[in-house]
Formats: sequence, structure tokens, C-alpha cells
Amino acid sequence: MSLMAKVLIVDDEEPIVALMKVVLERCGHTIISAANGQEALQVLGVNPPNPAADLPDVVILDVMMPVMDGYTAAIAMRNAEHTARLPILVVTAKGDMRRLFEALPAVAGFFDKPFDPKDLRDAIANALKSK
Repeated sequence: MSLMAKVLIVDDEEPIVALMKVVLERCGHTIISAANGQEALQVLGVNPPNPAADLPDVVILDVMMPVMDGYTAAIAMRNAEHTARLPILVVTAKGDMRRLFEALPAVAGFFDKPFDPKDLRDAIANALKSK
């Protein structure tokens, strides 16, 4: 039996968000989304600060986004006490970005675009186990 989770998908590509949402909702997960890093930080109560924000169990974070990229958002999440240990799954079309993220604590995994739905489900399950 898999754990049900609240998942924040941070990606600027609507079709990708929609596909992830379908795959994860079929598994029973609750999905919220943000179109860029800045929106994600608002949802997470990082900027503006809101330690009482209702946090997801895991964050799926795209790297390349307008307004604020995934790496900048991940650093801000790590620097905010209430989101510092939130598991992050990094989605990237650029495999070479992994080195940057591997140094960050609580990066629970990586998967590439385009993604395989099974890889997405497995990555979420592993992130929840590591929590």
C-alpha cells in the first residue's frame, strides 16, 4: 500500500503539470501547483514568511522557469526553518544541473523530462519513505 501525500508541483509548463497531476491523483495524492519558484515560496510560506503555511509532503521542482528558477527556490526553502527538511524531487531537461542540486540537503531524487509515469510514482514513494 502506498502512502497518500500532498504534493506541490512547481513547473511553468502547463501540459507537464497536468500530466503529473493525472498520474499522481490516480495514486490518491492531493496536488497543488505553482508556476515558478517565487509562487512556490509564497505557497510554502517562505516569502513572504508564514511559518503556519499548510506544507506539502513533497515538492516536485522544475529547474528552468521564468521569474525564479528551481535552484534559487530550493536554496530559499533550505534557508527557511519550516521548509528546510521538506523532500524535493528535481525535474530537469538538463542532466548537467544535477551536480548543483546534489550538494543541497533533502533533495530526495531526480527525474528527467520527458518523464515516465512509473519513474514519477517511484520517486514520490521513495521521497515519502525518506521523510
